Amino acid sequence: MVTKQLRSVDVILFLGIDAGGSKTHALLVDEKGNVLGQGLSGNGNHQTAFQVARTNIEAACNEALKSAGVTKEEITYTYFGLAGADREPDYEILRPMIASLGYERYSIACDTMIGMRAGTHQSYGAVIISGTGFNAAARNAQGQELQYGGFGYMFGDGLGSGTDLAIHAFRAAIRCWERREEPTILKDLVPQKLGYSSVKEMYDDALDNGKQPPKDLAKLVFEAAGQGDEVAIRILEEAGREHANSVNALIKRLGMQNERFDVVLAGSVLSRGSSTHMVDAIQSEVKKVATNASIVRLSVDPVIGAVMSAMDSSGLTIDEETDAVLRGITF
Repeated sequence: MVTKQLRSVDVILFLGIDAGGSKTHALLVDEKGNVLGQGLSGNGNHQTAFQVARTNIEAACNEALKSAGVTKEEITYTYFGLAGADREPDYEILRPMIASLGYERYSIACDTMIGMRAGTHQSYGAVIISGTGFNAAARNAQGQELQYGGFGYMFGDGLGSGTDLAIHAFRAAIRCWERREEPTILKDLVPQKLGYSSVKEMYDDALDNGKQPPKDLAKLVFEAAGQGDEVAIRILEEAGREHANSVNALIKRLGMQNERFDVVLAGSVLSRGSSTHMVDAIQSEVKKVATNASIVRLSVDPVIGAVMSAMDSSGLTIDEETDAVLRGITF
């Protein structure tokens, strides 16, 4: 639960924004991490609806300012973590859009980066986000950033997102039924989950009516692996190695191999605890490239990373006490 603190005179203020495809969240804190205000609105992804995204981002910011009783001119630094901030053509759209909001000192980054910052006590590190889709990103101690993913298999993204795992669950069931795959309980779990009496019925319906595997089939891979199913375990381990391959490439490109930093795991796929095979594979592969890296799971809301990034960008060093206050915020 957010507790609003009374504001003192000449307090330093930081505004962080997490603008995603389903919601936009703005959080306003002081230099000690005390919450002064917050705002919520809808879709903030310019790729799906530019004007709607701008309106929602502005509305969330205004709500946070109003609840704190401050103006945008009083904000020390604002940090926008934006879904869809993937490539230079995106930034050519986003720079004037965010500039038009009227904040004097601010930065723009992909929302992947605020997920990374929320998961680590440092201003740099790496992140793997695996949910419906996939992203990996990293920032070195010098502030250089790179990211991969989010565009699908044809553009280099590999196995491991929820969408990919669902397809592999479906595929493994069919391959086992056809005896092109070793025995797997996915042969029974998948058609049962989809309401079919047999794999053949599921197979024919997919072929005849263009049915696609729903994303929630990904859960079955974890369920099967948790029961010791070798096919499911192999799928998860291959996915983990592919995720690690992406972040390892970023680590090497940014010269971070000898640094001590966290690789933050985020997204619905990596947060599932029914099987550790994917995470174990990630950790094993990352250690081959960056011995001093630690694997950590994101445990706080990404908007906390936006506020921390605002503090970092202003030159403020976040001490342990402030870090603890920020990580103790619940919504």
